[in-house]
Parts: sequence; C-alpha cells; structure tokens
Amino acid sequence: MYQRILVPVDGSEASKRGLQEAIKLAKATNGRLQIVHVVNELLLEAGFLGDQPYGPPIDSLRASGAKILDEAKSVTREAGVEFGSELVDTMGGHVSPLILDAARRMNADLIVMGTHGRRGVKRLVMGSDAEMVLRSSPVPILFVRTRPEGD
Repeated sequence: MYQRILVPVDGSEASKRGLQEAIKLAKATNGRLQIVHVVNELLLEAGFLGDQPYGPPIDSLRASGAKILDEAKSVTREAGVEFGSELVDTMGGHVSPLILDAARRMNADLIVMGTHGRRGVKRLVMGSDAEMVLRSSPVPILFVRTRPEGD
C-alpha cells in the first residue's frame, strides 16, 4: 500500500498535523517517511520574516529550515517510524515543483500535506502550493487541514 510517504513540513500547525497523519499511516502500513523542508528566498523578498534579526538572510532561512526538520525528525523518531529527510533550497517562486520533484525522486506512493484551507482573498494573495501540488501530482495526496478560518 503506502510504503513511501512524502511529507513536506514548514513548521506551521498545518504541517505538524500533516506529519502526525503521515506517521499514523506509516505505522499502519510499515511504511517509510521522507520529510522535506524547502528553504525559499521568496520569504525574504515578500517580507514574511518580519523584523527578525539575521545575518546573511539565506543562512538564517537555512538554519530555521534545519530546526524545522530536526523537530519533525524528532517527532518521527519518537513514534518509531523509519524516515529520511531533506532540506531543499529555491531562489523564490512556488514550493510545489520542488515537492513534486522530491516525490518523483523517492518514487513516493503518497504525499501527505498540511493545508491552511485559506479561501477568498487570502488564498489569492498567498497562493496555494497545496493546490499546485494537487493539480500536478503523479501520486495520491492526503491533505490535512487545520481548523477552517472563522471556526
């Protein structure tokens, strides 16, 4: 069944919930997770990092990404699930092509992603990497939502 499960993580509550569901699936199928975090310079250009102090900006993003991966690996290790991990760099743009590339490289059976479930203007402004993955994925996808906005 689902033996090779790709799980993109970004440190958000949505991605943490996605990781938890992926762990459950991996335990049920004796599968293996591949945890991936994409370091995206677009965050610097768009000002999403706020006024955090950081040295060379990309080094700060890589350090933050490594911390996010370490947390995800720790949770997965504690659950007793076999896994690999990868930190991927991009110079802006959407994360979705890199997630899809990772799925193809590992010959994934499933992608499990947390999603914020944004609608309306927020979705238009922020874009939806989850939707882009859905439209182009070569394998099934399980989306795990956080609580819908307004609930």
